[in-house]
Formats: sequence, C-alpha cells, structure tokens
Amino acid sequence: MTTIADRYLQTWNASETNARDRLLSEHWTEAATYTDPMVDVAGRDQISATIGAVREQFPGFEFTLIGQPDAHHNFTRFQWGLGPTGAEPIVIGFDIVVSDEQDRIQQVIGFLDKVPA
Repeated sequence: MTTIADRYLQTWNASETNARDRLLSEHWTEAATYTDPMVDVAGRDQISATIGAVREQFPGFEFTLIGQPDAHHNFTRFQWGLGPTGAEPIVIGFDIVVSDEQDRIQQVIGFLDKVPA
C-alpha cells in the first residue's frame, strides 16, 4: 500500500517536469499549498516549480524517508532526508501533510531540521 509519504517523496524525486506534473495531478489537489521556512506557494504549477528549483540546486540527490510516518485522521507527519543516493543526507526535514477525502495532498507544512552551512 502506498502511503501519503511515499507519494509525496515520489513527487519530490521526479527530476523530469512531465513525470513530476503527472504525480502532482494524480496525488495532489489542484489548489494544494506548500509552506516551509524558505517558500510559501499555492497550486500545482508553483509546487512543481519549487520542486524543480530544489532538483536543480541538488542534482542527482534523492529524498528518502527517515523512520516511519505517523498519521491520524487526514494528517500525516514524517521526517525525510536529502542527499546523494546511498549516502548520509545533507538536508533533513520534517513535514506535516494534510490530505483530502480522496487521500490527495492538499497542504504541506515543512520544517528544516538540518541544512548545510
């Protein structure tokens, strides 16, 4: 069974715009919002652009799940890492995802726990 965290990380790991936009269309609401300490965007196009900018900043890096997601009602929280495949993450974050009745992502509130200097 694919979880919200899995679909979320699949979207962030999609390096090609077409694949990312397909995942956004399938698993995110049209008016989804994404907020973290560095960005506050709304809608799939802005979220795709944000992900694209991160992919450009960290080429070849992979988002991975750290630990197990915790969920209740329509809220899921989980920690993730970003780093070279198979290596220790250089960025670690913690996200809270709110899903809708169809289990699509409608809101993300992100925190950065570890960032490079």
